[in-house]
Amino acid sequence: MRLFAILGFFIAASFAPVAPAMAQIKVLTSFTVFADMARNIAGEHAEVVSITREGAEIHMFRPTPGDIKRGLGADVVLWNGLGLETWFERYLENLGNVKAYVLSDGVEPILIAEGNYEGRANPHAWMSPGNANIYIDNIVRALSETDPDNAAAYAANGERYKAEIAATFAPIRAAIEALPEERRWLVTSEAAFSYLARDFGLKEASIWAINADSQGSPQQVRRIIDLIRENDVPVIFSESTVSPKPAQQVARETGIAYGGVLYVDSLSTPDGPVPTYLDLLRVTSETIVTGLTAKP
Repeated sequence: MRLFAILGFFIAASFAPVAPAMAQIKVLTSFTVFADMARNIAGEHAEVVSITREGAEIHMFRPTPGDIKRGLGADVVLWNGLGLETWFERYLENLGNVKAYVLSDGVEPILIAEGNYEGRANPHAWMSPGNANIYIDNIVRALSETDPDNAAAYAANGERYKAEIAATFAPIRAAIEALPEERRWLVTSEAAFSYLARDFGLKEASIWAINADSQGSPQQVRRIIDLIRENDVPVIFSESTVSPKPAQQVARETGIAYGGVLYVDSLSTPDGPVPTYLDLLRVTSETIVTGLTAKP
């Protein structure tokens, strides 16, 4: 009898309804940096999709029909704002009625000082360790309002992520603070690092203001050459999504070092140098420190 009872139990169990898999919300982001941030906060509770691919230049991005298709069915959309994604609002119209969150809400903007964008907010606010906490809080809020059942998990993941960012930056900040003040210059192709420079106590200059602007004109190059000579700046950098040639030209004409590539607008593929947001912050900051601390 016991044998039949056991067999009956397993037969009944085999026909019992299978519990449905945990439902995931679909999170759409404007570019890869935010996709990685959202994945860290969402964990297993969301499918996260970036509109742009790794390595893309996002200022003047032109979505394809495939890019629009990839966004269909999104439950929530995350984008930067501050005039960065000039293409995004038109893209959003193709998705229907979906709630979009501006991740830079709450950031104190740094205004661009010159060029065609003078007086506008510099949009690259995620490049600040302090602002990263604002972005994380906004992502937590967006996911929690979209998926209240998992709000506690999103909040816990957000706090853990903040701690990881703080730990990543502590030694880098210390290395910059150890530099003589006259060497604390950050000169790049694009003015994409104003928030990072502010956080680290660096003076910033660039060949052009925004990638959507003219890039590397003779006037721009001459102005930055004069600034470098007047201030004895030791190194110049470029960004991963633009040509390094203008920065390399400035390095040749001034005799200073070309410090290499910094990352800001886009992550790399998984086998590249910056597959995550933490990697992007770390590699960019370490490259700056290496360039500034190198012996003349």
